Parts: sequence; structure tokens; C-alpha cells
Amino acid sequence: MNSKKQPKKQPDTNEMADRQFETEDYNRQDALSQGLAETHEQVSDAYQEGSFEDTDR
Repeated sequence: MNSKKQPKKQPDTNEMADRQFETEDYNRQDALSQGLAETHEQVSDAYQEGSFEDTDR
């Protein structure tokens, strides 16, 4: 019996860094897709809202 634990496989960080938001991310269950979908939603909301500098005085 082998008592040594197998090392946990590390994710490919280059693949993760190359990943961009896709609309399917809203329906995917993995952490990366959920994070991209949430970030996309936040950026979209902020863009739609604008900033106080954009308002007319």
C-alpha cells in the first residue's frame, strides 16, 4: 500500500489567463466561469450607470 499522497494537480495558469468572458459563462458551474460572469455583470452595470463626471451641471 502506498502511503504517499499524490500531489494535487495545479491548474494551467496560462490557460486561465487567456480566458475571456463568454455568454455561456452565465450557465457554467466552474469557479472561473462564474467569476468571469460576475465581473462582466459588474463592469456592465458600472458602464451603464456612468460616473458623476458624466452628468450635466
